[in-house]
Amino acid sequence: MENERKNKLNKNIDNDNNMKINDIDDDMYDDLDNNIADNVDNNIDNMAINFENNSNNIKVSQENNLDEFRKLGISENILKSLNLMGFKTPTDVQAQAIPFALAGKDVIVGSATGSGKTLAFGVNIIQNAKRGQGIKALILTPTRELAEQITVAFKNFSKYSPIAVTAIYGGVSINPQFKDLEKADVVVGTPGRILDHLERGTIDLSNVDFLVLDEADRMLDMGFLDDVRIIMAQCKKEKQTSLYSATISSEIIDLAKKFMKSPVKIDAGTQVDPKKLSQVYYDIQTNMKFSLLVYLMKKENTGLVMVFCNSRKYTDIVAKNLNKQGIGSMAIHGGLSQAQRNDTIERFNSKETFVLVCTDVAARGLDIPGVSHVYNFDMPLDAKQYVHRIGRTARAGKSGQVINLVCDRDHESFGKILREYDLDVKKMDRPQVNKIEMVGMTQPRGGYTTGGYRFGSERNSYSNESSRREDGRDRSESSGRPSSYEPRHRNK
Repeated sequence: MENERKNKLNKNIDNDNNMKINDIDDDMYDDLDNNIADNVDNNIDNMAINFENNSNNIKVSQENNLDEFRKLGISENILKSLNLMGFKTPTDVQAQAIPFALAGKDVIVGSATGSGKTLAFGVNIIQNAKRGQGIKALILTPTRELAEQITVAFKNFSKYSPIAVTAIYGGVSINPQFKDLEKADVVVGTPGRILDHLERGTIDLSNVDFLVLDEADRMLDMGFLDDVRIIMAQCKKEKQTSLYSATISSEIIDLAKKFMKSPVKIDAGTQVDPKKLSQVYYDIQTNMKFSLLVYLMKKENTGLVMVFCNSRKYTDIVAKNLNKQGIGSMAIHGGLSQAQRNDTIERFNSKETFVLVCTDVAARGLDIPGVSHVYNFDMPLDAKQYVHRIGRTARAGKSGQVINLVCDRDHESFGKILREYDLDVKKMDRPQVNKIEMVGMTQPRGGYTTGGYRFGSERNSYSNESSRREDGRDRSESSGRPSSYEPRHRNK
């Protein structure tokens, strides 16, 4: 029986790629926080509770301009849900992608976070997936938060056309997921945990009719390319595949050539209005960065504010010190438990706190409307990540401002960003500010440090903490595998 399960897992992998599932520990793909309670699905249900409590006897209002959605081919049951949720008109990505998806076409969509892409790929699945016949749709996402967000959206969209959808990701106990998978029509999951279930034989993808890769570029950036290829190969060949990505790289094109059938290419652009986005930078000494941050935040009239740092440890330190200065702040990063991350996002969205200090885990995928200011306390090492960060503001016709605090160790990264992208970033005069000593910092010779990350030295070095991926694994690892990992055939 064990050999049969292993053979089944490997049956669709191309021999040319020589990709097989390695002998791995059962918990290899779990994130850091495996002690989280087993009832995460209850949290997802609670997030949609207000929606579920509304009347079932709602008629579609012509006044809401839902005729534009109707013209796309969307069913009346889904239109009723959209009406209840307050939808008015389709976004660009919805207007372009939905008709092709409903026509059965594979699509490659260039679309940024916040563009309405969940509805764009969700309509076809909710409308056409068979119920009660096993897993008919698989949606792969790079992060747990995005998996939860899509799951909630699906439950809302399908209120009048119910479909069993479940979120599958690491960082929580795997045991409740076994039962959820048995009754699921749609699975929304992260590659690591999906691959874990494949290894255990607790998920069957052989009947998947609809496959969606959401935030595909982010998944590849996180090192999930091999995992994604393995998972895609476990689905039957005759399926409809949709790929959504902010950027279309050569790796994504290669995936499309191997797994997609004459895909329609759609460029839905960005939701950020460049005319309403102001970008500036201050050239500042390292040990004055925080002082300038406090000065600017107290001076500016802001809505919601996001402050980006490159390491988990410094994210916590900056949030703690902002609170000490009377600026209510919360930190979010991959080192927090899933329950803590959910609570932080909920409190930020509900404006219980107006400042979110974060690593790049918050730059993509999460639905955080109303952000007026983005501060880059640390410049990202990857130029693409800068574009994702600034994409959190200047949305839906509102103005936004990006403030970059650039010190010696940021010059190389900042210069690379300006070379790779045509950006209008204005240099600002440095104001006179009083120096604020940060709590939690030591000052050895050469600059400040937080456990190996030195501030003030000319060396552009990051600590072991900041060199770790946001799912808790080192950058040298490929989706949890050690750097020495080589794919191989299992023993039969």
